[in-house]
Amino acid sequence: MKIVFMGTPLFAVEVLEMLIKEHEVILVITQPDKVVGRKKILTPSLVKELALKHNIEVFQPIKIKTDYQKIVDLNPDFIITAAYGQILPKQLLDQVKAINVHGSLLPKYRGGAPIQYAIFNNDEKTGVTVMYMAFKMDSGNIIAQKELPILDSDDYLSLTKKLSSLGTCLLKEVLEDISNGHIVSIPQEESNVTFAKTLTYDDEFLTFNQKTVDVVNKIRGLSPEPGAYASINNQKIKIYKAKKSDIIVDKDVTPGKIIRLKKQLIVKTLDGAVEIESVQIPGKNIMPAKDFLNGQNFISENDVFEKGDSK
Repeated sequence: MKIVFMGTPLFAVEVLEMLIKEHEVILVITQPDKVVGRKKILTPSLVKELALKHNIEVFQPIKIKTDYQKIVDLNPDFIITAAYGQILPKQLLDQVKAINVHGSLLPKYRGGAPIQYAIFNNDEKTGVTVMYMAFKMDSGNIIAQKELPILDSDDYLSLTKKLSSLGTCLLKEVLEDISNGHIVSIPQEESNVTFAKTLTYDDEFLTFNQKTVDVVNKIRGLSPEPGAYASINNQKIKIYKAKKSDIIVDKDVTPGKIIRLKKQLIVKTLDGAVEIESVQIPGKNIMPAKDFLNGQNFISENDVFEKGDSK
């Protein structure tokens, strides 16, 4: 099959690798390069890096809804998308068949952050859906699905890798079935639709004024990229790993208050406490909390993390 592939982050990489091996990928479309880090380095997506490695042409439109004719002119058998990051225009979908690999069990978690929300919400399982694309976001008919348990040890990165592998295998099966003429699809149950909107900077803010499980899951769902951040004494701290603390804290203690600062960084939550295990402050690398405590001088026991957003 002649394939135009559209994808951007890690979730899409293994999918593209399979398509390159099994089919003819004639064009790869990905998001424009982004400025990354304190040094403001213009950085290509992981999908672009893989495509260039295999000498495949890369196209990076700023707005695919107005810049899609190149795809139509190539007359591919299919567009295959996996976490591309832009909505495809109806005019394109009317002219070229498109299949999407989505990181949830649709109709649950339509949108740009299904993996994160599955962790945020403490779901016991998630999965992948291979679906035909429709103009309405993630609303197309379902071709196939597979489930995957979410482990307590999973974070955004580990779950992304698992779902990418699962989605790659499922897509391979679907394309084989299409080639053999054995394909069926079913409409989504609209009454079961939920959404996982693309995350913003504000969504990365961590408040301890919530249950312990929600604090831990927020951190897991944002680790290691972009990382949850909290603010204390006008200092921003990114937090990458935390666990429930067994310390018993008086329920009247203010959520966000630092309970222990010697060898452990323990913070009061709405219903208990968490032990923060991995952190980063501006200008420094990610480090274990105990190393951070040995060198820091801006927080003290009984200080309280801010409840609201602080940019």
